[in-house]
Amino acid sequence: MFGTDVKEAVREKYAQAASQASAGRSACCGPSGQGGCDPITSNLYDAAQSDALPPEALLASLGCGNPTALSHLAPGEVVLDLGSGGGIDVLLSARRVGPTGKAYGLDMTDEMLALARENQRKAGLENVEFLKGEIENIPLPDDTVDVVISNCVINLSGDKDRVLREAFRVLKPGGRFAVSDVVTRGDIPQALRRDMLLWVGCLAGALDESDYAAKLGAAGFEAIAIEPTRVYQAEDAREFLAGRGIDVDIVAPQIEGKFFSAFIRASKPGGQSQPRLACCASARLDRH
Repeated sequence: MFGTDVKEAVREKYAQAASQASAGRSACCGPSGQGGCDPITSNLYDAAQSDALPPEALLASLGCGNPTALSHLAPGEVVLDLGSGGGIDVLLSARRVGPTGKAYGLDMTDEMLALARENQRKAGLENVEFLKGEIENIPLPDDTVDVVISNCVINLSGDKDRVLREAFRVLKPGGRFAVSDVVTRGDIPQALRRDMLLWVGCLAGALDESDYAAKLGAAGFEAIAIEPTRVYQAEDAREFLAGRGIDVDIVAPQIEGKFFSAFIRASKPGGQSQPRLACCASARLDRH
């Protein structure tokens, strides 16, 4: 879907976000750089989580969800965050797995890695390691981690099949895939899809929910579940769409309920039985 030009655009966007966060300014996922943050990146972390971390970690977040709040992490486990950015989800995970566990963060942007390592220093956490690399080629051995998380990053990849195969490879048997991502539902006119995804997800290449589930299955995952966590409405994007010459009142019926952040769960076969999931897609996908 995406070529080198888009990958470089993503890299540039995240480098800019790191610089903004280092300067004490929020890194916004909306195209305007100002008004596009809400309702996408706001209010994802509660006070107990955000107060325990350096403010720069929160300012650098370009996520669309909070995978650490929705995934079960146990002391002693090893966690990998794909596209770790300023490190907020890595640092939160490191606290939950404790000193006997470990949290890895993987990012391709030097500026984000530098910010994340500084945030780690300020947080005083030693069970953390930030790695440079691309999520299509994870620099870890097979069967290394218990849980793979990610926060609105897999949608940015031009080779999602490879990302999911790599996630499957590095997970231990019985390991869990637990990510937040932008997902779409149903038929959407291509032009509207493009414009809404520019607003929602920083060049997002979001998959339809059925395609996402199919790709996870093809990679070898089982127990696949997709749970909407935040549905984006046309009204939320009114200012942005109007700036692109689109009448929101006319297109709203073609958009409503079709773009959303989701918590996506799956597991790698084998290993000991894992804790039961709190909820699943089959029971909730038709509810908003």
